[in-house]
Amino acid sequence: MNDATKIKRKYPDRIPVIVEKHPGSQISDLDKHKFLVPNDITVAQFMWIIRRRLQLSAEKALFLFFDDFVPQSRQVCCSLFASSTFFHTSFFAWTMGQLYNERKSDDGFLYAHYSGENSFGSF
Repeated sequence: MNDATKIKRKYPDRIPVIVEKHPGSQISDLDKHKFLVPNDITVAQFMWIIRRRLQLSAEKALFLFFDDFVPQSRQVCCSLFASSTFFHTSFFAWTMGQLYNERKSDDGFLYAHYSGENSFGSF
């Protein structure tokens, strides 16, 4: 039995997520990389948790990648997944449970990478 299966058995209402900095990103490192998040929080709420842990200033953007999927706006979702079962009108309204069911890895973890940029053009 792998680690994710053990975690899911012990905490059935939680999602095991591993979050790592995207290679080459100049954003700061997280103090921890493994998260156990409730099934019912939204992707937007999870993104807020990551922003808070990174202590990002207001002018810094945060981008989350799930399995090489970068949902940052409704337009991105529409263009990439209009014919897919993964498409929903508002990706950020998705729960982490829904995302986990669609994007979990073969080892049972949901992997996310994060990156940032200064929205005003300077670092």
